[in-house]
Amino acid sequence: MKVIGVDVIRGSVRSRSRRPTYAFVLFVDGEILEETEVTRFRLLRRLSEERPEILAVDSLQELAADQHELYALLQAMPPGTRLVQVTGGERLESLAQVAGRYNIRFNRLSPYDEARTIARVAALGSGAEVIAFENTSEIAVTRHRSPGRGGWSQNRYVRKIHGAVRQKAREIEAELVAAGVRYTKQETRAFGGTSRVVFELPVPRDKVPVSTYHGADVQVRITGKRLERIRFRPLTGKPRYLIVGIDPGTTTAYAALDLDGNLLAIRSSRQLTMADLVEELTRVGRPLVIASDVREMPFSVEKIRRSFSAVAYTPKSDISVEAKLEAARPFPYSNDHERDALSAALEAHRHYTNRFQSLMRRIPAGVDLDEVRAGVVRGLSLEQVMEGLRVRPPAPVPAPSPAAPEPPLDEGGERVRFLEGQNKRLRALVQEYQEERARKDRELARIEARFKRARSRVAAKVQESAEIASRDAEIESLRGRLRREEKSVRRLKRRVAQLRRFEEGRLDPTGVPIKVLDSFTRDAVRHLFETLGIQAGDLLYVAKTDGWGRTSVRDLADLQVRALVLNVPDLSAVDPQLVALCREYNLPLVAGGEVGVQVQGLLGRVETERLATAEGAWEAGQETHRRKEQEAMLVGVLREYQSERGREVRRGG
Repeated sequence: MKVIGVDVIRGSVRSRSRRPTYAFVLFVDGEILEETEVTRFRLLRRLSEERPEILAVDSLQELAADQHELYALLQAMPPGTRLVQVTGGERLESLAQVAGRYNIRFNRLSPYDEARTIARVAALGSGAEVIAFENTSEIAVTRHRSPGRGGWSQNRYVRKIHGAVRQKAREIEAELVAAGVRYTKQETRAFGGTSRVVFELPVPRDKVPVSTYHGADVQVRITGKRLERIRFRPLTGKPRYLIVGIDPGTTTAYAALDLDGNLLAIRSSRQLTMADLVEELTRVGRPLVIASDVREMPFSVEKIRRSFSAVAYTPKSDISVEAKLEAARPFPYSNDHERDALSAALEAHRHYTNRFQSLMRRIPAGVDLDEVRAGVVRGLSLEQVMEGLRVRPPAPVPAPSPAAPEPPLDEGGERVRFLEGQNKRLRALVQEYQEERARKDRELARIEARFKRARSRVAAKVQESAEIASRDAEIESLRGRLRREEKSVRRLKRRVAQLRRFEEGRLDPTGVPIKVLDSFTRDAVRHLFETLGIQAGDLLYVAKTDGWGRTSVRDLADLQVRALVLNVPDLSAVDPQLVALCREYNLPLVAGGEVGVQVQGLLGRVETERLATAEGAWEAGQETHRRKEQEAMLVGVLREYQSERGREVRRGG
């Protein structure tokens, strides 16, 4: 068997700046052939070259950051290579625990030592295989290049590509027919041939008799149908050995430990029959020791032990309540019955602990420690167990139960009567077993029918509830969108009506329409710009001049508005600094009391003649302001010239 074990040396798949590198170990038939350091890209290349049976890791998080990346990784791996997580599937263990079951020790600080250990335990059958695809595959034959816009020979070029796709699809179809694989085919016809052909096969990817292909014009991709959820399948179906403590009675309880003393299952119930108990323990593992907390094992516990052919353990004396409390304190339990069952299992494990520890020093690394311990518990010597593990003989046929001593051969009549009586008893026993089996089969069929009906009802209710919840959520979402859209429509209708009124006001020769600005702030300017808009040549009415600033004046001047009509009787009531700033930016100011302002909502109007008079007065003042600025500039230049001449005269004298 060829196994590749990997472990992260540095970096992480979640890091964008520091991509991971791995310790790579090639393990073939019990020998390490190669150890090196590889990147993720190089790892995929080596998998394609070596095509091992198993790629083993101790955690899937070292290879993929999420489920999407894991699907992509499994798709990129060779079809015959299985991805195995040696620390388990849904229920994880540490690598040290897994290696301990094979008496393997390693340096946890060395990635190469961990990779060697991962490969060895995977080759021994430890871990769970990652199952991500169904037993259905898809072969897609498509173009490997785009036809593009083309030129003089575009049609010949397209026919060549589509003809190559069709020819490759026919070759693949012939291979599938020759291999006897059923398939369904979907074709997308195109000019000169076929642009895409998809084959669906009811076989897994490793059973597809076709390989991927990348040519000049055609490419062939083989993909599996993804499962909705990643599943795990143990590499070996061998159940784990258990030490089980049972507390019978009106309420039956059991506790199951593995041979290392880890609690695997604990439960108690009034409806737990012996058959249910046997079934649940079989699902957990393989009971090796059945223990009781009293000196004399109860008959019901003895029946369970016989059904598993397990080793019985009873304490030398009944376990006291104080000892039970002390033993069960580190473990979770719900009632006294579970505590009693747990204490019985712990007492049995404690009885074998010293023997198990001595075995670990005597057996070599790489041997299944659980098999050795199970054989020793059953009464075999260590040499016998090791010899059996090396030879692996077929399972012995159970010897028949010892019969009663036969009479001498010369007593023919007595022998015949003895055999006839024994045959009669055996037939009666067989008949009894058959009747009991038929009765249990009928009961099982009745229970399965009830379970099926109940599951159907529950599934129907769950589906109905899910559909109702989904539709309610969708309806609520659509209602919210509808409310928002209706609100937006109303807002836009108001804006359209206001704009229509404003445009109609432009046609009136006796008045000029104005837009109302609530206050002289940037927020108010932005709000008016978003609702009615501010265009060059608009006349704005400022209701409040409080909060004005240089930015607001500059923004309105950049928008090239016609003038600002202030809510004042005349300009003498306006802040002189605001007037000076508006004159600096050439933004006309008009007093509302001088132009006869009429405001309604966000729109209004002023008288045309009075507005012209006020604008003329502002322009006259602006001309005077410009003249004063020019005079001040000339005076400043003259003074600077006189000062410069005075300095030259003083230097000359």
